[in-house]
Amino acid sequence: MTDNFWEELNDEIQKGASKKGHPFRYFTLATIGLDKVARLRTVVLRRVEKQTKIIFYTDERSKKVTHIKENPNVSLLFYHPKKLLQVKVEGLAAIISNELALQKYWSGVQPSSRKDYTTTKAPGNIIKNPDNVEYLSNENHFCMVEIEPFKIEYLKLKRPNHIRIRFSKVDNIWESDFLVP
Repeated sequence: MTDNFWEELNDEIQKGASKKGHPFRYFTLATIGLDKVARLRTVVLRRVEKQTKIIFYTDERSKKVTHIKENPNVSLLFYHPKKLLQVKVEGLAAIISNELALQKYWSGVQPSSRKDYTTTKAPGNIIKNPDNVEYLSNENHFCMVEIEPFKIEYLKLKRPNHIRIRFSKVDNIWESDFLVP
């Protein structure tokens, strides 16, 4: 009975990775490091692999990478305002270290976006003027993060009844339960 909803959420996440302007293109990532404080930030959905693995790019020196290394449990939040659809994802994040994959996807990063991964100072460092950020010429800190979901919640706001479903991965099989919205 929940198959249509599962297909819809997968379709929307796939569109977020492939269609510019789709509301799922940008999503909120939450991490918790050793300090036990939840940190939220918006990241760009770059790819969706088989079994709903979600991939985004970042600078390997960023705080989110440190948090993922300290605690790989993450949460993601997607929201589609026109469809009134919210998708929450809980999963395990991993830093992709395969050099061939990194080189392949780095070559696909737009030249204008490459500078985001080539600053001389790590993200979050204090600077005096944003116009004076210095960049490396032959080096980058490009990093890919892959999230393997183990729980996904679908919430559709509609009348006469909102629909909320929890999908849980058990032994590599997705099971589902309707929840009170």
